[in-house]
Amino acid sequence: MEIKVNGRLVALSNIPPETPLLYVLRNDLQLNGPKYGCGLGECGACTVLIDGVAARSCSTPLSAAQGKTITTLEGLSQEGHLHPVQQGFIDEQAAQCGYCTNGMIMTLVALFERDPEASEQQIKNELAFNLCRCGTHLEILAAAQQAKRLLAERGAQ
Repeated sequence: MEIKVNGRLVALSNIPPETPLLYVLRNDLQLNGPKYGCGLGECGACTVLIDGVAARSCSTPLSAAQGKTITTLEGLSQEGHLHPVQQGFIDEQAAQCGYCTNGMIMTLVALFERDPEASEQQIKNELAFNLCRCGTHLEILAAAQQAKRLLAERGAQ
């Protein structure tokens, strides 16, 4: 089986097709952005983009990734520059323990790809099913607003 991850085609052998995509990403491809949180697709720590759509990799079988483009946190930066959402999280210091950060960032990247002008309520709705146990919700919302500004600046250039 072959899957495309972060822009490169990866050949996988002897991995059962029902294996969770998260296990392949972390264990076989050494990509540590997506985290194992709940294993049920409920917390968001394992979020990746599949063809640009935020998806829970812990509950997505490897077979569902075949023929699709997978992007992990590691694949967001381009030419040595962080994605504006990543930069927004740094600028606003929006991580405490950092365990939820992957899911928050990936979810926001997918949202801003669909709607770069998403309202604060749309951002809140999108992040509603990403759990943060540390309570950095205000910083995460500030990071989302900063990311919107950075995306707008990038688009204006």
